[in-house]
Amino acid sequence: MSVSTTLVSVARKQKQKQKAKSEAVSTILTTGNYACAQGAIKAGCRFYAGYPITPSSEIAAAMAKLLPKVDGAFIQMEDEIASIMACLGASFGGKKVMTATSGPGFSLMLESVSLAAMMEAPVVIVTVMRGGPSTGQPTKTSQSDVFQVRYGAHGDYELVALAPASVQEMYDLTIRAFNLSEKYRTPVILVSDATISQMMEPVVYHDDFEIIERKKPTVPPNEYKPFEIVDDDLVPAMAVAGTDYDFYVTGLTHDEFGNPRMDPEWAEDLSKRICEKITRARPEINDWVEYYLDDASTVVISYGINARGALEAVERCRNKGETVGMVRLRSLWPFPEELMDELNARGVKKVIVTEMNQGRMLREVERFRHYFEVSGICRPTTFPLSPSYLYQEIMKEVS
Repeated sequence: MSVSTTLVSVARKQKQKQKAKSEAVSTILTTGNYACAQGAIKAGCRFYAGYPITPSSEIAAAMAKLLPKVDGAFIQMEDEIASIMACLGASFGGKKVMTATSGPGFSLMLESVSLAAMMEAPVVIVTVMRGGPSTGQPTKTSQSDVFQVRYGAHGDYELVALAPASVQEMYDLTIRAFNLSEKYRTPVILVSDATISQMMEPVVYHDDFEIIERKKPTVPPNEYKPFEIVDDDLVPAMAVAGTDYDFYVTGLTHDEFGNPRMDPEWAEDLSKRICEKITRARPEINDWVEYYLDDASTVVISYGINARGALEAVERCRNKGETVGMVRLRSLWPFPEELMDELNARGVKKVIVTEMNQGRMLREVERFRHYFEVSGICRPTTFPLSPSYLYQEIMKEVS
């Protein structure tokens, strides 16, 4: 082979590699719902069960199209109760699973969210918030379900809830939701809203992320205990149902073998462990983005679609010479108490929470009134608060 031929061959291979890399990180224009479905496939989701409901239905439509291409399974169930139960079964069958809904459908799922917490079943649930209560305004956006996500199910439990603020984050945080669900054997809720899910923005389907798989047993089948704790993370190994690993799971209080156990001491220890495995991991789970905090005496806290207008409002305030900063929450639950500690350590004097409800997250921040003054710009509107309105309201607070 001549030198020129070799150089041509090398150049061709480099071009092919560059093309493959370019395709892997290509930018496309898409909706939040479709980006969510793409993120689920990238994360390894191979089972989806759901029931159509505005404004999340496009996630189901996309998963119905994408899953068969990767040997996955899509099933439309008769309602949301059956949907999440099918997901729990598939999760114990060894699959990464997801369902999607909105407020009324999530209400139907809540008993099974509690079951998933007790059985420690990894499952990702996307809830796209819309105007409520009840049927409300199905095609309009809202942030009124953030307490439903955290406190709707019964019993003592902890779970994880992530809040995207862009179509790109619908992709990124869906992948993160699967990673956290698999790592901690817990339900993880992706809390979107109608605007983020329906709007179109450029998205990069990048590959520079780690994919986490659930912990598998390291002992032979005859020594396996489905809820035995051997590691400091308090997460038991999870075998696949239908294999040589026989095990029993139940929503009842249970021992290490999964068998029902009713004594109060065991119930207390089990409840504490299920909660502590999440609260202990808060430094890894909790996620927020900081803006202009270096000199901030006043900090605005927001999340989801409302954070976008809030950031523009904060920048207008700074242009007027006000020392205003902002924090955008990318995770809502567990509540980031360490963020409150950090703001206090920075000498922040006032925190303003803005959200599209009557002050749900504001109530959480008010628990830290011994650190700083707390107020809210909270309206149960079905349209994102405009930057002009937020600017005017923030200026009233700081002037």
